[in-house]
Amino acid sequence: MASSTKYVFVTGGVTSSLGKGIISASLAKLLQARGYSVTIQKLDPYINIDPGTLNPYEHGECFVTEDGAETDLDLGHYERYLNVNTSQGNNVTTGRIYQSVINKERAGEFLGKTVQVIPHITDEIKRRIQILGIDNQHDIVITEIGGTVGDIESLPYIEAVRQLKWDTEVDCIVIHLTLVPYLASSGELKTKPTQHSVKQLLESGVQADVLVLRTEHHLTSDVKHKVALFCNISKDAVIESINVDTIYEVPLKMQEEQLDLVVLNKLNLPHGETPKLKKWRSFLTDLKNPVETVTIGLIGKYIELRDSYISINESLIHSGVSNKAKVEVKWIHSESLNAENCAEELDNLDGLIVAPGFGERGIEGKICAVRYARVNNIPFLGICLGMQCAVIEFARNVVGLKDAHSTEMNNATANPVIYLMKDQEGVSDKGGTMRLGAYPCAITQGTKAHDAYGTELITERHRHRYEFNNKYMADFEKNGMVATGINPNGGLVEIVEVANHPWFVGVQFHPEYKSTVVNPHPLFVKFIKASIKNKK
Repeated sequence: MASSTKYVFVTGGVTSSLGKGIISASLAKLLQARGYSVTIQKLDPYINIDPGTLNPYEHGECFVTEDGAETDLDLGHYERYLNVNTSQGNNVTTGRIYQSVINKERAGEFLGKTVQVIPHITDEIKRRIQILGIDNQHDIVITEIGGTVGDIESLPYIEAVRQLKWDTEVDCIVIHLTLVPYLASSGELKTKPTQHSVKQLLESGVQADVLVLRTEHHLTSDVKHKVALFCNISKDAVIESINVDTIYEVPLKMQEEQLDLVVLNKLNLPHGETPKLKKWRSFLTDLKNPVETVTIGLIGKYIELRDSYISINESLIHSGVSNKAKVEVKWIHSESLNAENCAEELDNLDGLIVAPGFGERGIEGKICAVRYARVNNIPFLGICLGMQCAVIEFARNVVGLKDAHSTEMNNATANPVIYLMKDQEGVSDKGGTMRLGAYPCAITQGTKAHDAYGTELITERHRHRYEFNNKYMADFEKNGMVATGINPNGGLVEIVEVANHPWFVGVQFHPEYKSTVVNPHPLFVKFIKASIKNKK
């Protein structure tokens, strides 16, 4: 057992979407700034093995780690705040828990015993929770439990937490995040939902050690006292989490509320020096005081749920701050675009991104957007399918292959400029079988990509099944689209650029996964810089 590792569990009550992930990341940021090695884990109560097969409308973005795990979007927040990579072990689903237990049962590991939720499922949950502390020797592991207390799906996780709280070899505390609604008709903050939520948690045998209360109005001392009195908790452990303009303010708000000190006291850990968070504060200052504004069109097929593109949106914020600019995103549904309205819909944009995605829906709208950016010299960044759309558009309108397409959309196309990767042929399972995680890319000197990265060899994260068909490379390069980034191990085209364009870059990988507050992604930084120049 990793008895030296401390564990913090973050649960939620009253309603979903209160921001457990942001609170977890903010606490981790503060503890990291005090010198502790911290990691964050997400336990998701759905039975899918991972989010890889979930529609973005259902679950938002699927975030991919360096080691190729398809994970919950909260892991993106963890990385953006901590500037530290997560891994397979940082996201666990109920499906993965049950799969592991069933595999052990089939292998005879339980020696004929009846396999039950308690102890077998809860033991597996506890093993997954503690493995990050045991294997990586983190000082503190923060575990965010998805869903809301009282959900049937979350009960095994809450039971595992109850067992760990009684384990003398495990030092852990529970933070419970709830809502204190404001009733405008009476002008009152109401604490009863929080009281009921804490009571629900108590019925499962878990007493919260810290309460974080989401609120639209500041909590009075009387409100905090009332919550503490009815919820069996000290008043200093009642933490206000007031609504803010940007999620990047939350760590500073939590520092003002001394959340990190309360947690360290309850874990019997020394405080160390109070962190000044200079880089973080500087980022926020520049975020709130931009020198100029730039408008970027984001062309996608899941625009109704903007969490589908959350890493791209946050990357634009990071790169905007790096350029001392406010990035205003114009969200454009690719299904609404066609040759007749494209110019009107995309007018007055300073830069244009064609987003990733899968399937045929909205594909022609994306291709129209690519053409508009190419012909009108608008800075362009195509990501994954966005890069493939750039290739298709160039093949049709410049190379002269009018029927060019991807075999993902048209398996019978005479000119498959994008086609299924060789190692994907014959793959029938959908989950976890794409080309996933970090792969190397060799970059040509004197290109836009090399100017951004400043080096000839990089690694970036991937999530795709289709690739550029190298059979057409000579025709493309002869006409002005150049492969400027190549995977050195297999020749896969990773980056394409249009040579006679101010800034036109398509990438097969997902640069948005690696952008953080401290290290904004260089491609996004250069893209925004080019967009500012275009505006001027």
